[in-house]
Parts: sequence; structure tokens; C-alpha cells
Amino acid sequence: MQGGIQLIQNKQKKVVIIGAGFGGLWVAKTLANTGFHVTIIDKNNYHTFLPLLYQVSAAEVAPEQIASPVRNIVRKHNNIHFIRGAVSKIQYSTKTVLCLGQEIPFDYLIVSAGSENNYFNIPGVARYAFPLKTLDDAMVLRNHILTCFERASFVNDEKQRKRLLTVVIVGGGPTGVEFAGALAELIAGPLKKDFPELQHEEITVYLIEASDRLIGMYPEKLGDYTCKQLQKKGVKVVHNAAVTNIDATGVQLNNGGIIPTETVVWTAGVKGELIANDLNVKTMPNGRVIVDEYCRVPGYDDVFIIGDLACFMHNGKPLPMIAPVAMQQGRYVGKHLLQKLKGKTPIPFQYRDKGGMVAIGRNKAIAQIAGLHLKGYIAWILWIFIHILYLIGFKNKIFVMINWVYSYIFFEKSVRLILPRCCDDPHGDACLQRGRSCKG
Repeated sequence: MQGGIQLIQNKQKKVVIIGAGFGGLWVAKTLANTGFHVTIIDKNNYHTFLPLLYQVSAAEVAPEQIASPVRNIVRKHNNIHFIRGAVSKIQYSTKTVLCLGQEIPFDYLIVSAGSENNYFNIPGVARYAFPLKTLDDAMVLRNHILTCFERASFVNDEKQRKRLLTVVIVGGGPTGVEFAGALAELIAGPLKKDFPELQHEEITVYLIEASDRLIGMYPEKLGDYTCKQLQKKGVKVVHNAAVTNIDATGVQLNNGGIIPTETVVWTAGVKGELIANDLNVKTMPNGRVIVDEYCRVPGYDDVFIIGDLACFMHNGKPLPMIAPVAMQQGRYVGKHLLQKLKGKTPIPFQYRDKGGMVAIGRNKAIAQIAGLHLKGYIAWILWIFIHILYLIGFKNKIFVMINWVYSYIFFEKSVRLILPRCCDDPHGDACLQRGRSCKG
């Protein structure tokens, strides 16, 4: 029987997908139970629902509620297999990828490896700032913020206590805005009640934006509304200020300002970085790989790059690095391969802009959908509906909804836990390593 299965697999076209994010999973789901043998490779054995990542760091939801095991997602499809490991090299000359010391052959390669933080060569950012890009980042940041409050509760030095209770968020895009709003509500609600010995006026959340307004990809009136709502929550929004240096004592800005703090959250930008390869690719300054109208690397009919790593031009501009783009490209590439299998000529990829939305906090959000600009409660309800709809796994949908309802009714955040991370340091410093995940 095993030999028969192997024979069938050998006759099938081999598709290797690097990355189990939105793009990679949507390719796999489109090719499920078809004439392709699909292998997904990812260094993690789970898919992370990145749009809710900030809620893990703000103690709104538990990490496992926005993560789904890849094997659980694909186990019903006999033609899809998963390898947990990091691809060290793409070897197009032999049509293989190198992973865990083994060469994995492919007929078609889809690279959906996502993006990484862009620190713009600013001194101290990589060492001292906390990124918010992975599930591990979110847990490290949550641990750190809660630890700072615990330390501040018994520190007598006024300046040190102020530094512990100051959070600086760099980047006024959707992630920075959503985290700032969620953190402000965590502080004003549960943490205020948990730490009555702390003076609320000592706690400060800054949101630093280099341009003249927040969420610049949205209309100005929605950006202004967002700014006003954050300010009502106590967030100090600073426009036209860029970070020039970060060190152990705080943040330095280009306007001469210095903010003493032990917590700098970096949401100011991401970049692409292609795995080592022997492909002839062209990249943008931010590392994104230029692809053609079929999401392929120009000159290669069998290598596709999708999601954050791909620079696909749409109406004269690169498509944004957001989940809807990755999902649409993933679905398209899957259909593209199915059309080729049937001997049909695939059509070019066409992106459908379905709009976007940003949550600001309780009962407040903004949305841009089908030409409509929404804000307030209606936008917030839409935000909830859309995120629950796309969250993977029925159990995750239920638990996230329970957490949200609990938080809404009781003004509580249910996951205020400082979880041990490979060491017994009461301050968590040995594990946190200023934004770096633990190595042990």
C-alpha cells in the first residue's frame, strides 16, 4: 500500500510552499484534494492570525486563541504535508529547497515567507525596542509591560517609577494605533484596579508618528478622528517626530525631545528578506521582490512570490503588506496552477480592494469599505464581525468572542499573566532581553 501511495505522489506535480501564513495556507487550501502533491514548510508548527496579535500583548486574548496548528488545518487533505523547519536555501538549479539538511524537490515553488521588522538602521532599535511581529514578540511584550508595573509598585525612586510606567509606541500605522488603544484601556481599567498604590498620572502612553497624521493610508478625516479618540483615552500622540536613537534609558527624537522609558514598542515598518537563493530576482529598497502580473518571479514560470515579500504593482503602486492581499494572491496562485494542470491559460492576477478597518478601542473603530468611510460604533461592530469570520478554527472563534464579551461587560482583561520563559529571574530580564526572544 505504501508503495502505491509513493507511486501516486511521484506522478503528481510537487508544489512546495514556504511559509504557513495567509498566503501559503490559501494556496494549500485551493490545491487541497487535487492532482498536486503539496508540501508546506514553516519554522513554526502553527499559523498566527496576525491582525489580532496586538491583543495578545495587551492581555485581551491568550496566545493559543489566535494560533492554529498547521497539521490540524491540513490533516483532512491527503495531498498536503507539513514540515516544521526553516528553509536555508532555494536551489533553483536543482529544483530543490534545502531544509533541515535535506533537499526537498519541487515542480512549483511558492514563497510566502512574510516580512520582518525594518529598523531603518536607527541606532539602538534592534537591541532595545520591542517588536510586535510574531506570537513570541507579543508574549514577550506582555510579560515585560506587566513586569514593569509589578516593579513600579515597590520602587521608591520617582524617576525610576516614571520610566517603568512610560510606554513609547513608535509608528502611527494600524498596528501602532490598535495597540495604543488596547494598552490605554488595559491601563485605565484592570491595571488601575490591580495597582491602587500607583498614581494614574504617572502612567503615560506615547504614540510617535514621523508624518503629520496617523494611519496615512486612510482619508484625513478618519486619521483625525483616530487621533482624537486616542487622546481621549489618554494617549499622547506626537506627530512629525522621528526616532533618532534608542538606548537603555529611553528614546531620542529628531526634534530634540527625549522620553525616558524602559518600554519602546516598534511598529514603524517592515521589510522583505528573501531566503538565500540562486534566482535572478530584482528587489525594491525595502527588500520586496518584484513580481510579474502572474505573481511570478520574472523569467521563471514555476516560482511564485506572494504576500508581504512580493512587490506587485497595482494602479501604479505596490500592493500593501496586509492579510487580504496575501489571501487573494494565495487563492489566485492555487487557481493558476489548477488551470495549468488542465491545460488552460491562466489569467493575470487582479486585486480586489475590499477596504480596510482599524480598531481604536471600546465601541470605536474606523473603516473604509466600498467607498464608504465609517467610524465609531458601526465600524467597530464590522471590525468584530470580519475578524471573527476570518479567524481560523471554530474553537478560536468561540474563545476570542468569550474574551471580548467578558471584557466588554466587566471592563476586564482576562489574560494578565506573566508567564515563565526559560528562567526564574523575577524581573524577566534574562528572558526578555529587550525585545529579543529567549534563546534557551
